[in-house]
Amino acid sequence: MRRVDALLADYALEHRTRGNVLCHAAGITLIVFGVLAMLGRVPIAPHATAAELLIAAAGVYYVSLDLPLGLAVTLAVLLLDLAARRAGDWKIGAAAFAAGWIFQGIGHGVYEKRSPAFLRNLVHLLIGPAFLVNEAFHIRPVPGPTDAA
Repeated sequence: MRRVDALLADYALEHRTRGNVLCHAAGITLIVFGVLAMLGRVPIAPHATAAELLIAAAGVYYVSLDLPLGLAVTLAVLLLDLAARRAGDWKIGAAAFAAGWIFQGIGHGVYEKRSPAFLRNLVHLLIGPAFLVNEAFHIRPVPGPTDAA
C-alpha cells in the first residue's frame, strides 16, 4: 500500500461520521484560511510572505505523496490564499482560525465521540486538507479497515 493510501485510510478511521466530516470541511477550511491570512502579513522577501513559503513547502509534501491529489490540494490552498489576501487582515485570520478549531471540537465531541487523530499522529494536521479534497473529488480510493492490512 502506498504511503498516501495508508495516511488517508488512517485519517478516515478517525473521521467516520458524516457530521464530523462536515465539521472538518468547515473547520479545516477556516483554519487554513486563518493561518494564511496571519502569515500573509509576514514579509520574507520583496514580493513574498510566509504564507507563500508555507504553501510551497506543503505543496512539495502533498505532491510527493501523490501528484494528482497534491496538485488539487495545492490549488485549493492557493484559492484560500487569494481569499486571505483579499481579506487583508490578520484579525480576520485569527477569528477564522479560532472558529475552525471550534468546528473541529464539535465534530469530534458531538459526532465522532473520540479525540482528534492529530493528538496521536501530528501528520494528521497535514492530511486533513488532503482528505477533504479527496472526499470532494474522489481522486484516490480510500482503502477500508480490512484493506489496510
